[in-house]
Amino acid sequence: MCGIAGIYHLETPKPVDPARVEAMCDALAHRGPDGSGVWTAPGVGLGHLRLSIIDVAGSPQPMPSPDGRAMLVFNGEIYNYRELRRELRATGAEFRTDGDSEVILAAWQRWGPDCVTHLHGMFAFAIYDIEARTLFLARDRLGVKPLFLAPLSDGSLAFGSELKALLAHPLLRREIDPLAVEDYLAWGYVPDTRSILKGVTKLPAGHSLLLRHGAPLPRPVQWWDISFAERRKGRVEDLEAELLHLLREAVTSRMVADVPLGAFLSGGVDSSSVVALMAEASGQPVKTCSIGFDVAALDESGYATQIARQFGTDHRARQVSPDDFEAIGGLAAMFDEPFADASALPTWRVCQLARESVTVALSGDGADEAFAGYRRHIFQRSEDRVRGLIPQAIRGPVFGTLGALYPKADWAPRPLRAKSTLLSLAADSAEGYARSIGFTPPELRDRLYSDDFRRLRGGYRAEQTVLDLMRAAPARSGLDRAQYADLKHWLPGDILTKVDRASMAVSLEAREPLLDHRLIEFAARLPESMRVRGGQGKWLMKRTMRRFLPEPILYRPKQGFVTPIAQWFRGPLAQSAREIASSATLARTGWFDAPRLGGLVEDHISGKSDHSRLLWQLLMLERSLAHLGIA
Repeated sequence: MCGIAGIYHLETPKPVDPARVEAMCDALAHRGPDGSGVWTAPGVGLGHLRLSIIDVAGSPQPMPSPDGRAMLVFNGEIYNYRELRRELRATGAEFRTDGDSEVILAAWQRWGPDCVTHLHGMFAFAIYDIEARTLFLARDRLGVKPLFLAPLSDGSLAFGSELKALLAHPLLRREIDPLAVEDYLAWGYVPDTRSILKGVTKLPAGHSLLLRHGAPLPRPVQWWDISFAERRKGRVEDLEAELLHLLREAVTSRMVADVPLGAFLSGGVDSSSVVALMAEASGQPVKTCSIGFDVAALDESGYATQIARQFGTDHRARQVSPDDFEAIGGLAAMFDEPFADASALPTWRVCQLARESVTVALSGDGADEAFAGYRRHIFQRSEDRVRGLIPQAIRGPVFGTLGALYPKADWAPRPLRAKSTLLSLAADSAEGYARSIGFTPPELRDRLYSDDFRRLRGGYRAEQTVLDLMRAAPARSGLDRAQYADLKHWLPGDILTKVDRASMAVSLEAREPLLDHRLIEFAARLPESMRVRGGQGKWLMKRTMRRFLPEPILYRPKQGFVTPIAQWFRGPLAQSAREIASSATLARTGWFDAPRLGGLVEDHISGKSDHSRLLWQLLMLERSLAHLGIA
């Protein structure tokens, strides 16, 4: 696990100043405290920061191929590198190290751009072919590892593992993209389709770029996609056995490390499953850690303790409280772009706790997206059945009118909060799902924006990206399309961004076994009834794990890693909420209607409405603007 940065001149091979690449790497020092290096040649410069995990004493980067014809910088882990090494050695490849980096170079020289299809793992890398004078950039299938890109005014392309690497380049323009602000207010993150800064992009997950001197910047090429278009057949027992085999393979392949290794443990199905399979494969107690909260209704630490006792793990736990609020300045610097998933705070804390005893930690991320584990997936399937029974010509006017009239009862028990469901049923399947996954609905955004910002935004609506994904998805049902959108939009934009930045901030490698692409492909082909049944998501996965986990863990209501910001903003942080409404930084942008924002704050503090996520969004936006120096 590392950080990479580089510069490539697209027009003519101008010299690259090594000091400029070093400055970009210095901004990523937290990603690789164990070593660094810079290599330059006419028209190209590559930089690398290393966090040593495999072949600790060897495998320095930038790494040349044995014949000196190619140079690599690589961030991530290749889990099948030993098998690939044997295959490539049989064709004449030579190896000087025991790590996975050199295997990527050999795969490139054997298969060229198709090398990525042979790699199982998480990665973002750059290979410069010295003879062809081309630069190849690639990102893993699901987008576990990030890669930011920016064409610059001198004809070069700068790239780096985080936006802060590009911010270190003096030619980078720091101009906010108003469409990214609309995206951020809609989703709580800036998705991979754009960046908070104009001109900066992200290489999409499962895509690559092949750059040549004298040629324009090409469009990224998609080399992997997930398809929900096929359905597996077979007995439940056979599918269960196959799933268990895939789960075991995914976990054990990610337990290979030459440094201490452990796991995050929340006490939910996913992390508990990973820990159970780690304990099965390990000859010593698994090191686990968890984070709790000072609000009992949102505290899962008791379940984590139960699993730790069952599997005899070496367990450690800590609690997050409103006192940690002062850490949000660190969060803004960690993410660069505004990022409003409030679970980033406890994720950072659990990463800090893990780093005290391990260098690698396995997480349970990915199963909800793959196996339909979110409550919204269950609602989506149920709502699609209603849509199939009632024509749109009737649903639209009837449910739309009812939804508009129904009060937004955030204070009420969940069954009485019908407004969102009614508005969702008034729309088609894709529009309904886009509404369900949003942070701030379009009606509230429109009320919040100033007239000037509405003009800047023009006709763009953030939901359109998800609508396009769902309508073009290789899928057979509304549930398929919802999961496809999650895997393409939500997963890389929110979940994986959160875990990458929080873990790398403390020089910890996080690995996601439940995102093994073979496991994801298996799940995508399952019949809907194997994913959602009896009001439960992840049906086959839970059935498979019954031999390991107790029923109270498997079948308790899904809670998620929820931070109690609603309670905090009504209690110890109420004054901080009011300060958001009067923020000079936000006022200077001219994007928001200040009186309306003040009214939202008071409605939240009084308990009339729950605007906690919006308040957190605005708070993180304010801090990010200050961090970027654009306030």
